[in-house]
Amino acid sequence: MSIKKIERIIQPSGTHFVGDGFKVHNIIPGIQGLSMQRMSPFIMLDYNAPHYFSPSETPRGVDVHPHRGFETVTIAYQGKVEHHDSSGGGGIIEEGDVQWMTAASGVLHKEFHEKEWSKKGGIFQMVQLWVNLPAKYKMSPPKYQAISNQDIPKVQLANNTGVLEVIAGAYNGINGAASTFTEVHLLNVKLNQHGKADFSFPAHYNTAVLVLAGSITINEQNVQTNAFALFANTGENFNISASENAEVLVLSGEPINEPIAAHGPFVMNTRQELMQAMHDFNAGKFGELV
Repeated sequence: MSIKKIERIIQPSGTHFVGDGFKVHNIIPGIQGLSMQRMSPFIMLDYNAPHYFSPSETPRGVDVHPHRGFETVTIAYQGKVEHHDSSGGGGIIEEGDVQWMTAASGVLHKEFHEKEWSKKGGIFQMVQLWVNLPAKYKMSPPKYQAISNQDIPKVQLANNTGVLEVIAGAYNGINGAASTFTEVHLLNVKLNQHGKADFSFPAHYNTAVLVLAGSITINEQNVQTNAFALFANTGENFNISASENAEVLVLSGEPINEPIAAHGPFVMNTRQELMQAMHDFNAGKFGELV
C-alpha cells in the first residue's frame, strides 16, 4: 500500500450568509477551482465555522426551499437546528447529531435555529454537505435519517488518544450509522494532544479532510484550523496526528462518473432534467410546507 499524498491545502475564502442563520465558508464547489466533479460524490460543502449569534426571539435560518437529485447532510458541532420537510421528516438536530435527508425526487425544506437555543444565543458551528445520487436513484422517493450522536458508532483510538465517530462508511470494520446509495465514508475524528489516527481508502476515491478545531499534521505536513486538505487520487494510506486537541472531518467517496447539471437547489444529469425539476417545483409537485 502506498502513501496518499496531499494535492493541495485550501484556505477558506470569505464568508457569506445562507438565509440569516448560517454564516458559511463555501468550500465545494468553486473555491480555487474545486468542482463538483473533482469531489464527486461530494458536490457541495458549506462550513459554518464557530460564530456567535446574539439572542433572538425570532429564530434565524432559511425558509422554505426545494431540493432534488441529491442528499443533504447536516452535522451539528455547536448550536441546535430545527427543520421540517414536505415528506414528513423533521426534528431538532442537537450538538453531535447528524441529519441525513435524501431529497431524491424532490422535497421542500426549511431549517432554523432551534427556538429555545435562539432565545439564549451562543456559538454556532455546523457543516452542511451535499452528496450526489447516481442517475438511477435521483427520482427515488425522499427519505430521512435522524441520527442522534448516541447512535453513531465510536472507535476508541490507540492508547486512549482520541475517538472516531463513524457517521457513514466504515472504519476498521466498524460500520457507520447512515445508509448510503454509493460508497461514502464520513468520519468525525476527535484527537487528544499527541493523538494519531491511520486511514486507508482506495486511490481513486475523492478524499479530503476539513480541520474543525486545532491544527493537525497529515503525513508530516501541517494543516491549520479551518483549512481543507485535498488528497491526490493516488495512493491509499495517510495518517493524522495532533500536537494539541483537534477535531477533523474526514470524507472519502467513490466518484459518480456521470454528467452533472446543477442549478441552485437542483442537481441532475442533463439540462432537460433541470428544466423538468423547475417545472415540477412550480407545479407544486414537491408537496407543501408552511
